[in-house]
Amino acid sequence: MRFILRLLINAVGFYLAVYLLGGTYIFPNSTNWVSYLWLAVIFGLVNAIIRPVLMVVSCPIIILTLGLGTLLINTVMFWLAGLIGTQFGVGFTVNGFLGAFLGALVVSIVSFVLSLFLPNKK
Repeated sequence: MRFILRLLINAVGFYLAVYLLGGTYIFPNSTNWVSYLWLAVIFGLVNAIIRPVLMVVSCPIIILTLGLGTLLINTVMFWLAGLIGTQFGVGFTVNGFLGAFLGALVVSIVSFVLSLFLPNKK
């Protein structure tokens, strides 16, 4: 159940990122909710498979920047999820680094805020 709620939270985050930044930074390939749910699944898989590798490889940069390097990793994950989603016809096209950075920031903030309402695992 928690997994499904996390997918819904990520889907809402992607929807808000496309809605807020659309037209300037992010161009949606599809506007229905099913596409955003599939994009949330792709994002979850990218974060589960590729993010740990990037975190280990970029550990010196993260330490050197006092954790701000994770923003760069989030940006790469957002861009990669959009790219993979585009290959399946459910993603979005990001216009440059700033679009990916702002989109990742919106998704992170929405995910954090909505996760506060989830019950604890205990």
